[in-house]
Amino acid sequence: MAKFRGAIVVDTESCKGCNLCVVACPTHVIELNTDVNGKGYHYSYMKNPTSCIGCANCGLVCPDSVITVYKKAIDK
Repeated sequence: MAKFRGAIVVDTESCKGCNLCVVACPTHVIELNTDVNGKGYHYSYMKNPTSCIGCANCGLVCPDSVITVYKKAIDK
């Protein structure tokens, strides 16, 4: 069975900091940034990028579709 490495890209200016992606992440990769975007919201970011498995839970629960998920198979 192939192992996967994932990554997400968050549109930080459109993120409203609703925290749904943080709760949905099974590997605790995502957190809200202490900085704010142009609208004054704390936006999501990958705090632990090496732990991302590309499950796409974050992208599925995002009400504004600001998260893009990438998944790549890693060869052993």
